[in-house]
Amino acid sequence: QVQVVESGGGLVQPGGSLRLSCVVSGSISSLHVIDWFRQAPGKQREWVGGIDRSDYVNYVDFMKGRLTISRDNAKNTVYLQMNSLKPEDTAVYYCNLGGKVWGKGTLVTVSS
Repeated sequence: QVQVVESGGGLVQPGGSLRLSCVVSGSISSLHVIDWFRQAPGKQREWVGGIDRSDYVNYVDFMKGRLTISRDNAKNTVYLQMNSLKPEDTAVYYCNLGGKVWGKGTLVTVSS
């Protein structure tokens, strides 16, 4: 069974950085499409960025310049590096494999 598990969330001060990880397990190719989403309290889940099989990355406009998505195929892991975090970035961050498999999310709280 294919699974994705996010980690790396936590409490960070405004202006700080976090790196989230999404580990993919199960019988899959090492090349896969991963998208990152987030859901803030009381708001709908929204897409923030993704990486495709060619390692092309794309980011939502309002976070461009603050996000970097990368992949380590040997570890079946995709990373979401977030910099210059703002209180409004507080949310549960999810990764999604191929538009089908969701993780349970990891909470990011940006607060002083």
